Amino acid sequence: MDAADMGDDLERVLLTEEQLHARLDEMAAQIDADYAGEPLLLVGVLKGAVMVMADLARRLRGNVSMDWMAVSSYGSGTKSSGVVRILKDLDTDLTGRHVLIVEDIIDSGLTLSWLLSNLRSRGPATVEIATMLRKPEAAKVEVPVRYVGFDIPTEFVVGYGLDYAERYRNLPFVGTLAPHVYQS
Repeated sequence: MDAADMGDDLERVLLTEEQLHARLDEMAAQIDADYAGEPLLLVGVLKGAVMVMADLARRLRGNVSMDWMAVSSYGSGTKSSGVVRILKDLDTDLTGRHVLIVEDIIDSGLTLSWLLSNLRSRGPATVEIATMLRKPEAAKVEVPVRYVGFDIPTEFVVGYGLDYAERYRNLPFVGTLAPHVYQS
């Protein structure tokens, strides 16, 4: 599937599949260097992080395991309030573990700030964050992100795990959604 298949739903391709994969290679090399010889637990946040987590995990050379969380943040429409409810918790005990939260995108940072605090309270050795995309201008709270794929403008983006109404996640690139799609 490519941008042409989307008709007029997409305004433009922001990041190509090639750009995403090249940056993942760089991020994985840095993560491997930082955790050399240490087992690492990747914690993916469902559903958006599925693509990033799978592609990142395949690039890592060290001892890596994976677990998943699903959280819901309450808010109006497209805005997060930072009030979070766990829909699916981890199956793994974090005590003494090196944990890397893997995200598709960081927007306001409210939900991630809550998640970081929650996971740190469970006794891990370390907790760090890796995200494919970050919208610096949208930040409402400062969240320490160790690995960032790309900083992007505050636009409505879809693809590579990012959705609008559960659509577009399967696009292999990141594109900006045309306003007529989400304003109707």
